[in-house]
Amino acid sequence: MFHLPFPVFDANASHGDQPLGNLPEWNLDDLYTGEDAAELKRDLDWLEAACASFASDYENNLATLDAAGLLDCIQRQERINQIAGRIMSYAGLRYYQLTTDAGRAKFMSDMQEKITNYTTPLVFFTLELNRLEDDHLGNLMEHNADLARYKPIFDKIRAMKPHQLSDEMEKFLHDLGVVGDAWERLFDETIAGLTFQIDGETMGIEGTLNFLTDPDRTKREAAARELAKVFGENIKTFARVHNTQAKEKEILDRWRGMPTAQSGRHLSNQVEPEVVEALRNAVVAAYPKLSHRYYELKRKWLGLDRMQVWDRNAPLPMEDPRIVNWTEAEKTVMDAYTAFDPRMGDLAKPFFNKGWIDAGVKPGKAPGAFAHPTVTDVHPYVMLNYLGKPRDVMTLAHELGHGVHQVLAADQGEMLSSTPLTLAETASVFGEMLTFRKMLDGAETTAQRKVMLAGKVEDMINTVVRQIAFYDFECKLHEARRGGELTPEDINALWMSVQAESLGPAFDFMDGYETFWAYIPHFVHSPFYVYAYAFGDGLVNALYSVYAEGTDGFEEKYFDMLKAGGSKHHKELLAPFGLDASDPEFWDKGLSMISGFIDELEAMED
Repeated sequence: MFHLPFPVFDANASHGDQPLGNLPEWNLDDLYTGEDAAELKRDLDWLEAACASFASDYENNLATLDAAGLLDCIQRQERINQIAGRIMSYAGLRYYQLTTDAGRAKFMSDMQEKITNYTTPLVFFTLELNRLEDDHLGNLMEHNADLARYKPIFDKIRAMKPHQLSDEMEKFLHDLGVVGDAWERLFDETIAGLTFQIDGETMGIEGTLNFLTDPDRTKREAAARELAKVFGENIKTFARVHNTQAKEKEILDRWRGMPTAQSGRHLSNQVEPEVVEALRNAVVAAYPKLSHRYYELKRKWLGLDRMQVWDRNAPLPMEDPRIVNWTEAEKTVMDAYTAFDPRMGDLAKPFFNKGWIDAGVKPGKAPGAFAHPTVTDVHPYVMLNYLGKPRDVMTLAHELGHGVHQVLAADQGEMLSSTPLTLAETASVFGEMLTFRKMLDGAETTAQRKVMLAGKVEDMINTVVRQIAFYDFECKLHEARRGGELTPEDINALWMSVQAESLGPAFDFMDGYETFWAYIPHFVHSPFYVYAYAFGDGLVNALYSVYAEGTDGFEEKYFDMLKAGGSKHHKELLAPFGLDASDPEFWDKGLSMISGFIDELEAMED
């Protein structure tokens, strides 16, 4: 199945109506010039023929191929992936520009169906590959270095060997994938179609979420209550989507013999369950010294007896509410990237001047932000909903980091360029940290430094604490769904069971907050994705501490890590920096950076 990029909500985006300058828009012509482009028809025709001839040439024959023959087979499939990925990238990106447009939705759905139909005959490949003996495949790679390059792909495919079904069942499930996609689209279109009334103004979810960072507490409360009201009115739909998706996953996991609901994600991430468990346990154990301690500080700064959920992302009283226009945002991020290494700046520059970023907030546009790699012979595209707060600058730095990573990894080719989710956040969070440190160094007063530190701590808490709470929620949701249908109230209760624990004793929770699980797209699009954020943040905090120590050759090692894409395991990628994610102390090292920032904030109170 060739899936679409999915929008990632950034709950820290901002609200404002001051001039932002000329915000860039995508130019998708590097993919295709339109739905009726001759190149698109050519590629669809080629894809249909290529899939048919691939199946004709190789089905039931994989075991007879010599090394050169298997290499040719792999490279043909890589080309098929590239063309299919190009088509779906174009259809998906156009859709996310205007999700409310029926024509774009139909075009995307039609492309997905065509590609699913064309690629169904290819399902045999992984099944037959997994039937090859280890010695046979090992001998082939030993005699052909070009084939041996694809070993990480073989390893990843063969990790699924114990969970493989019959050829006929696998083809059936491949065909059925479009049904699951329809539930995802229902979720996306429901979210995009929600309307909220704030101060007599009608707006979509992005603008309403942005009010949660408004300096005016009455506006924040109004937005939170309106979100709760509208989520409550639609909660049956969201509960139906989650029940269906979780049940579909339970059926697939049961048939495949997956030990837990999370197992498939860990396998695709190429990360050991015990490493994720060590991360999760380290973060949960650190709640008191991270989120609990920080929100108690924030409660005092805001002059409140109790924090309410609409105060979580409130700006600080001493915060300068100024709007950062696009030109300044671009300069800030480019300066930070170039200061680290001029090559980083060179890689980032085309995003700004070649139509690779779509920045403005527009009706019907998907909320949040993402960087989509498209395919290795084109380039990534970055989507933002830029409204001009410093945190939006951080989001730009974050997504641009993804883009630079994707450009560097493209030389690995279509199959090896894609980084496992656990390492996918490395360049993005590192780019954010570079930008933050640059801005922090430029702070002119203690108050400015305090605001920046507090903002960074909040972002880290949202990335680490909040995402691990999300992960715990998903674990509970999927476990509970195995026992039967869940009512909206059941899901609400699971959500609340992780919120108080993670946010801490400073908070009260309004009626209606129990429905706020409804808008998180990761739960629907990519179950258990969320721990990748915490993994990435912890990894980068540890990595940045190595950089800050002035380690010789750090930049070169860092570029090598990004260029590796998905060709190496996290252990191999981190070894040159003297880091090991399976060591429990590794996660404590990352978390200590956050608690160190909170120490500094507490010291400013004295």
